[in-house]
Amino acid sequence: MTAPTLDVIAIGNAIVDVMAPADEATIERLGLAKGGMTLVDTARAQELYDAMGSAKEISGGSAANTLAGLAALGAKCAFIGQVADDQLGEVFAHDIRAGGIAFETPMRAGDPPTARCLIFVTPDGERTMNTFLGASQFLPPAALDDELIASAAVLYLEGYLWDPEEPRSAMRRAIGVARAAGRKVAFTASESFVIERHGDDFRALIDEGQIDILFVNEHELATLTGMSDFEAGVAAVSAKVPVLVATRSAKGAIAVAHGERAEVAAEPVARVVDTTGAGDLFAAGFLAGHVRGAPLGQCLKLGAICAAEIISHYGARPEADLQKLVAEKLG
Repeated sequence: MTAPTLDVIAIGNAIVDVMAPADEATIERLGLAKGGMTLVDTARAQELYDAMGSAKEISGGSAANTLAGLAALGAKCAFIGQVADDQLGEVFAHDIRAGGIAFETPMRAGDPPTARCLIFVTPDGERTMNTFLGASQFLPPAALDDELIASAAVLYLEGYLWDPEEPRSAMRRAIGVARAAGRKVAFTASESFVIERHGDDFRALIDEGQIDILFVNEHELATLTGMSDFEAGVAAVSAKVPVLVATRSAKGAIAVAHGERAEVAAEPVARVVDTTGAGDLFAAGFLAGHVRGAPLGQCLKLGAICAAEIISHYGARPEADLQKLVAEKLG
């Protein structure tokens, strides 16, 4: 087996986030599920965009956000995701490449347009996401570069993208390529509603030993296992995956790897501005440590540091120098 030349390659939704502050009354008036993520169609996306105040456009997408954090920490990364040949597609491609991440997936001509996530951020920092998946739903298996996938130490897959048929087929093929090359497969469950729709698939992947590193939050863990008790859920899943990482918001996070358990407290934050991307950046920090062979507790600490940085400002891409921040925090 040849040594990997990339640290992490990710497959995920190629999305541009459109973010705007909103009060509680606006959330209620628009009938939004506060703090959650809802898939919307073209008409609803336009309705919500029209209802937004002054907005800021920032490239997003769960797995792409994780790669942005990894690259900021010095990891070598590549992204596979589908954009349309339009203005937001150009924005996404520019932003991810500017972060030092390889991105060569060909743009898709015609409709639907590039995906966008309309995010309403309330004064308590909660983000309410409304996602129009657009072109990202049409990532075909043919768009995969098998050689590139096989060159990465870790293949990181975004649960959100399991919903549409084409990218689901692409990710299944990518898992096969990575495992044939002796690489690790990491999977983020993304959201409880995704597990409700595709839990049988996810549980099968776990049971078959296809997942080496699983990222969940405590709510997703409960949905995946059907167990309301956190510790019971951890015990059930950690027996089946080599590495389980479970985040618990302000209560910190735990990881179990090959029987070893570690815990970390949430990093203190002066003010929570926007929780968008907290889980994505936690995964970035953890994986940055993991690919370098860091101890389990240190991997968690890196995740906590990155998550704290991201919730201190708007947007799901790092603004601070993460390498400098980590050096300060870890001494």
